[in-house]
Amino acid sequence: MTADVSPNNSWRDSAGLIALPIRLVVGWTYFSAFWRRVALENKLDPDVSGYVGAKFNHFLPQAFGIKPVIGFLVEHPDLLKWVMVVFTVVEGITGLCLMAGILTRAMSVSVFLLALGILLGSGWLGTTCLDEWQIGILGIASGLTLFLAGGGRYSVDHCVAERHCPLTTRRWFIWLTSGPVGVPRRLVLGGAAAVLAIALFTNQHFHGGVYGPLHNKSVTPGIEISDAHLSDRNLRFTVYRTEGVDVYGSFLVGVTVTESETGRVVVDLRADQLSGLSAESIKNRYIATVKTGAYGVIVPLGAKAELNIDTRHAPIEPRHHYTLSLADVSGAVWAQAVQVGD
Repeated sequence: MTADVSPNNSWRDSAGLIALPIRLVVGWTYFSAFWRRVALENKLDPDVSGYVGAKFNHFLPQAFGIKPVIGFLVEHPDLLKWVMVVFTVVEGITGLCLMAGILTRAMSVSVFLLALGILLGSGWLGTTCLDEWQIGILGIASGLTLFLAGGGRYSVDHCVAERHCPLTTRRWFIWLTSGPVGVPRRLVLGGAAAVLAIALFTNQHFHGGVYGPLHNKSVTPGIEISDAHLSDRNLRFTVYRTEGVDVYGSFLVGVTVTESETGRVVVDLRADQLSGLSAESIKNRYIATVKTGAYGVIVPLGAKAELNIDTRHAPIEPRHHYTLSLADVSGAVWAQAVQVGD
């Protein structure tokens, strides 16, 4: 099956030309991710500050649909490193080819999938506005637009088509590159409706942006406490930072255990004591690591770790109930019941 790929075709002079600014800017958006991580700085090295894998870890707590995949990767650092390398190379190739108009439709599908991954993974992030959600949903819409429009006259696809080689008249070739494909109006409307549905659903899911109260889980820190155990020798519990700013840690400046019935304090650790915890007392699970700082314990977004603290013969009664409280430097306090015993 062949199709008309005449350079005078009005389709090339309208849809592809109108979409040129989108093609160039979206292309640079994806290529620049590669450029920043490889040329300007080395962000693919797990041992350097700004490692992209740590950013990936920040997505984990509130990711939608792909949380098991992200969780598996951050628990396997060696595999995560290679996934980040491949991901970065794909972004670079996609962006460069899109700007040049090489395999425009195939690259638009790559844009759509990459943007969908960004949307589902990090659409909940954004402190002053819905930063990551906007990037993701606009990437999805742009990918669909470029797929429908193709590269137009100002693209490598067009230059190749002008040679009138038999290959360039094949319909599968046009679906991968550019050219008239005769997309039915109902398919265009269906695609637009699907993108709008994704926008509304994710906006509501992540931020309550369609109805009900608005919420932003990346403004203030949130910590989940689990597996809390107390004995007369040690206090053991797991912390998991699930909310808050991705570039700013939660700073724990107080760890307190009180008797639930009377309010009697049996363990009270302040910032100076917490900052002196040994590395052996913190067992991290993910790439983002809980660690001690000058004024307490730092818990980055997405970090999950078990803390084992010497309680120095805490005066506890096994028959009583106790509550563990963690205090953040911001004034936030998180509490969890403690199981007494070894």
